[in-house]
Amino acid sequence: MTAVAHLEELVRRAPRAIVIGGSAGSVELLRKLTPALAPDLGVPVLTVLHVAPSSQADWARVFHESTLPVREVEDNDIAEPACLYLAPPDYHMLVDASLNLSLSVEEPVNLARPSIDVLFESAAWAFGPRLLGIVLSGANADGAAGLAAISRAGGLAWVQSPESALANRMPRAALAAAPEAHVLTIPQMMEVLHDFHA
Repeated sequence: MTAVAHLEELVRRAPRAIVIGGSAGSVELLRKLTPALAPDLGVPVLTVLHVAPSSQADWARVFHESTLPVREVEDNDIAEPACLYLAPPDYHMLVDASLNLSLSVEEPVNLARPSIDVLFESAAWAFGPRLLGIVLSGANADGAAGLAAISRAGGLAWVQSPESALANRMPRAALAAAPEAHVLTIPQMMEVLHDFHA
């Protein structure tokens, strides 16, 4: 599928949110992706990255080239359009149909907290077909069940091509769970997202 076809499908789906998950190698990938996001994107971008619980990352500094404001989520935040939200270390992040964000200290899922699956499954429940889910590089299977839930709900599923991932277990697990997902390189994702406006 060409970038134009991916863009046309994304526009047709009219997502209310974009959810992204990744682990090993994904911070740098997200740093490449965020400058490509249109400043008037029109939807929030909700992100789970596996980081150490002790991490005190200054996300605004890490993603200083982002075209969108960058915020670490606080409990009961309302996700605003054209803003990049990151789950804080050691908290699951969930979203509901009103774009309310909540944090949880429930047990880790796939040995991870925050868990990509937790975010993706809540987003699939909340938005159904009006959702784009993206799985990036990572060294475990977190995100696979969540991407499958997005796909079952009629949402659009993207997976970074395993060949281009620093750690390919996560994208491979996602594709095994959601074989209908589209496989894209980071430059392909950048090209599509650069031209997308909700």
